[in-house]
Amino acid sequence: MTNTDNSKKDGHYLVYQYFFVEFGGNAICLICKEKLAVLKEYNLKRQYATNHREQYEKYSGDDRKRRAEQLQRGLYVVSELIAKAGKPFTEGQFLKDCMLRVADILCPEKKSLFNTLSLSANTVAERINGLSGNIYEQLWDKAKSFTAFSVALDESTDATDNAQLAIFIRGVDDRFEVTEELLSKCPMHSHTKAKDIFQQLCDAMERLGLPWNRLLGINACITTDGAPSMTGKKNGLVALVQRTLAEENSDPVIALHCIIHQHALCSKCLTFQHVMSVIVKCVNYIRSRGLQHRQFRAFLEEIEASYGDVLYFTEVRWLSRGNVLKRFFELRAEVKRFMEDGRLDVPELDNPKWIMDLAFLVDITQQLNILNLKLQGPSQLITTAYESVKAFSSKLRLWKTQVSLAEEGTVFSGDEYVSAIENLQQEFDERFADFKAHRDTFQLFADPFSADVESVPSMLQTELIDLQCNSELKTKFRGTGKSRQDRRVPQRAASFIPRAVQSFQSCYVPFWEHIQYVCEKLFSTMNFNKSKYRTRLTDAHLEAVLRVSTATSIRVNTAQLCEQKRCQVSGKK
Repeated sequence: MTNTDNSKKDGHYLVYQYFFVEFGGNAICLICKEKLAVLKEYNLKRQYATNHREQYEKYSGDDRKRRAEQLQRGLYVVSELIAKAGKPFTEGQFLKDCMLRVADILCPEKKSLFNTLSLSANTVAERINGLSGNIYEQLWDKAKSFTAFSVALDESTDATDNAQLAIFIRGVDDRFEVTEELLSKCPMHSHTKAKDIFQQLCDAMERLGLPWNRLLGINACITTDGAPSMTGKKNGLVALVQRTLAEENSDPVIALHCIIHQHALCSKCLTFQHVMSVIVKCVNYIRSRGLQHRQFRAFLEEIEASYGDVLYFTEVRWLSRGNVLKRFFELRAEVKRFMEDGRLDVPELDNPKWIMDLAFLVDITQQLNILNLKLQGPSQLITTAYESVKAFSSKLRLWKTQVSLAEEGTVFSGDEYVSAIENLQQEFDERFADFKAHRDTFQLFADPFSADVESVPSMLQTELIDLQCNSELKTKFRGTGKSRQDRRVPQRAASFIPRAVQSFQSCYVPFWEHIQYVCEKLFSTMNFNKSKYRTRLTDAHLEAVLRVSTATSIRVNTAQLCEQKRCQVSGKK
């Protein structure tokens, strides 16, 4: 390739010929990481010929290309690890110092390679921004093929008391491939009213090129946490979205409450305050005093108890009450012996009725915790989550019958336990009534061969009858339908019932089952990154870190990212 004055060299040529890329306005040598301020081919050629030609001249053709691409990907490895681990940008320099010390011991002759490595705070921050931008670009490309999508929104405050709105998107294409990613993290430095949240949603959708007409009917869903700013009938976020869809002559959107948050609210009806107050008093007495706490742990160790300590109760944590109750129940004898030494009078520990109430509360909260864990986790389908809820409701009816029969042979009446179970069952029936409205769609999606023909829309009934009467298709479906998470299942069923495609997509798109899990995970990551030690972390950098560290369905395309970093330099010597 000849040099021509005032011409621009092709980026591929500069990478593969001289192993250079452009980064931050400077040319960076991929081999030794040295920066050249003047982007001229003569400078690149001289740097390569002086320092690396002897070692890299042996590479040619595809081997040279692969070696250059491998060196390019190495630019982002450390920065990506720092973002995913939630470490400060300054950790890059610390890692470099560690590598230099290790090089001194293991390979002193290679220390110069580590010494030229650029891992300053600014460099790490810039590369993390590049990683975030690459993920967003891929999301932008995928959004073009979404046949339906849903959004999930939640808001929390960071370490500086600034409100941060998280908007997640979940879309599905015609091949039933689901993409779920952070759409936008919006700082809200003033009000967090519904109109403000709605405006942020509109801006985020516009940037991604998502039209409102893909947010239609059962094909999409806005999942909320039940806050007034989200669910207000006149000026809530859902109402504003419905109004916008009506103006565009689109079908109304379906807005449902997060299934995990619904479960947590149902659990609150089991108060048993006379039990919880005693447990909290005992736990606080033991753990709030350093001397008492040390003596209690030493006591448990001395008698070789099953556990080494009691647990604090935290109201806001989903599983806290069940775990605290179980630990206290199993250590109740040890707690009683410890308290009897003139420390704290707890007469309830000698009361059989109170112990029975505690045992009941332990059992029922443990079952609630088991259900909560089943509902958690990424990429869980709504059909699976709703089946878990239905199974628990059936168990409640069974337990109520068993308690009613058992009370005849006991000293104490079980009426209050029956009443508690009835209240819990009523809470589940009321709070999950909106999910029951879609149970026919769930059934059709999960197993079309067992679905009730009369329960499906009339336009699907004829096709469904043909499907259910075809033994060959039924055998094939049973063979691939063991895993509900496998997208081949709805693909196969959709090929049997073409008009049911939209119904099947509606079971893939919404965040019905795990918005709380997704949002809590994001805000935990946010609080870990923007802590009291990193309050100066900007909103832009925070969003970049969150996008990289929480990416699930999209992986960084380092090759594409490096493609954008090609040097475009003058060929003039």
